Amino acid sequence: MKAALKGQYLWVIFFLGIFLLNYPVLSIYNIPEVWYGIPVLYLLVFLIWAFLILVTFLVLHKSDKKKDA
Repeated sequence: MKAALKGQYLWVIFFLGIFLLNYPVLSIYNIPEVWYGIPVLYLLVFLIWAFLILVTFLVLHKSDKKKDA
């Protein structure tokens, strides 16, 4: 993967994270309900955070594999 393309993917992930962890989106899940003993809002924040880390890892890992080959 080219460095410029990798940089663009990382910017997209960054702005996606800003959008998903912003107040209007999070306020949708600010309800007094519990899933598996965890408040819905906390669970959503954790899952979004884990998703962003996973996607960032995949983008960086894919770019590293191309350099090794």
